[in-house]
Amino acid sequence: MRVDIWSDVVCPWCYLGKARFDKALAGFPARGEVEVVYRSFELDPGWPAGQTMPILDMLASKYRLSPAAAEGRVAGLARDEGLGFRTDRMLGNTFDIHRVLHLGRAQGFQHALLDAIYHAYFAEAQPVFDPETLATVAATAGLDPADVQQTLAGDDFADEVRGDERQARELQISGVPFFVFGGRLGVSGAQPVAAFTEALGQMASGQG
Repeated sequence: MRVDIWSDVVCPWCYLGKARFDKALAGFPARGEVEVVYRSFELDPGWPAGQTMPILDMLASKYRLSPAAAEGRVAGLARDEGLGFRTDRMLGNTFDIHRVLHLGRAQGFQHALLDAIYHAYFAEAQPVFDPETLATVAATAGLDPADVQQTLAGDDFADEVRGDERQARELQISGVPFFVFGGRLGVSGAQPVAAFTEALGQMASGQG
């Protein structure tokens, strides 16, 4: 049984959705039989590489949202799940971070790496777009910082990121997080834990 999850590392709903899905999976009797694969999705693939902006400034300028309207609801929901959430984060291009997540998958550290990046970004507002910072964060998840730096210096795993995004388009995924259970059942958004538990059960019974 496999669950494919499309997400972006700067997406607060993906951060929340992962926490809820993880709780559902932890309580699933057949959790040892479930393979979870995180797939790349860029919320803003056109964002200039190397350029960052405070998240609240972007939301105010692009969507004319106040800080409370922009992040108040998701911040409260995240804290309800025991997640740290800071609003002084920066926003940047996530393509290279997705490449490093593929490195983590190749080395068997993808889940721990994604957790580490989410925590660094949302709970600590670390500048994860900076290569040295990203390498340091990756090291806490078990990766060799030298491997991360080597990946970032070249174009390793670029095709894998683009492949994930191409598959998302083929599946008509326009927003994240998006979960595909058993290759058949699609679940969109940071659903309640009970919804993920139900989807896992349907996949296990062959209904998904």
